[in-house]
Amino acid sequence: MNWHWDLWLIFGFAGQFLFAGRFLVQWISSERKRESHVPIAFWYFSLAGGLVMTAYAIHRRDPVFIIGQGSGLIVYIRNLMLIHRQPQRETHVDPAATPAAPPDRA
Repeated sequence: MNWHWDLWLIFGFAGQFLFAGRFLVQWISSERKRESHVPIAFWYFSLAGGLVMTAYAIHRRDPVFIIGQGSGLIVYIRNLMLIHRQPQRETHVDPAATPAAPPDRA
């Protein structure tokens, strides 16, 4: 196999690094929380890496790669839509988990 470096190859590797970086982001976030956690950044890394990899696959005219990466974009976009549709909360406290105030006895 004869390799030569060109801008498309560098572009493809950049997409692969973005896509792989999402696991590093998820791992660090989970370690900080001491539980399995998928941060929003995971989905942005997924989307960015998926877009770059899909563009690279289209350039290479690889239908397997195009379908594999392109279909993932639907999942990443949908997850970001669901996240941004949630009402913004000032704290991460679950109101159902906090005890109710005792009733007035006046």
